[in-house]
Amino acid sequence: MTDWSHLSHAYGSAEDMPALLEQTASEPSPERWSDLWSALCHQGSVYSASFAALPWLADVAGSDDREQAVSALNLAGAIVAGSDQAHGAGDVRALYAAEIETLLALVNAHLRTASDRTEYTYLLECMLGFEGVMHWSEDLAWGLVGEEYAVSCPGCRVDLFIAIGAYGFFSTSSDYALSEHEVETRPLRPADPAAMEGIGRRLHEIARADGQREVADALAHVFGDATCPDCAADFCVADRITGDRSATG
Repeated sequence: MTDWSHLSHAYGSAEDMPALLEQTASEPSPERWSDLWSALCHQGSVYSASFAALPWLADVAGSDDREQAVSALNLAGAIVAGSDQAHGAGDVRALYAAEIETLLALVNAHLRTASDRTEYTYLLECMLGFEGVMHWSEDLAWGLVGEEYAVSCPGCRVDLFIAIGAYGFFSTSSDYALSEHEVETRPLRPADPAAMEGIGRRLHEIARADGQREVADALAHVFGDATCPDCAADFCVADRITGDRSATG
């Protein structure tokens, strides 16, 4: 039995968690899930109570209600992705190995039936979190869903936008979405799927196998190359995404 009073979340003592979990289970709503996110994964930070909630999240993720199951998987994925933070919960991957294994199996099952690109991308990121894949378990969705990554140029260090989506596929140092004038851009060079390696190749193959061609195309650009419009330096987009996080994280 979990003694929540000895655990903490974003707002202090977690003694209120049993009531919040019960309310979410009995009367689920976006507001209830938002309250859970705020307490257990506040702006990406996790706490001892966050991991203690994994058994409950695994149970909900296994329910027949797809909407609630996906909500549970998304929160659990974000929590597990933060397992290397200082949270006072010990070796959570060992302590909750059974729950994480269950969550991984469930997220893989839901991936295969996701029709919405956004839902699919978040679930793909959750899969990486449960597998323990560094960086991409936190960096995949924010750029693919938002159709833009923010990185720094390895040459001149200028801040760059990497557009991947409705605006096109390019790099620029200008705020292209808000500018009233044409901005200078450089087209991205997507990776050849046949030549892709490592995590990029694996993610691309999974998306293709699941019929998520838009996601697969975006991934080819993420793991492809770009040119800085300011200094003409060439670089691998994925390396800058993970490199910038390593430098600041």
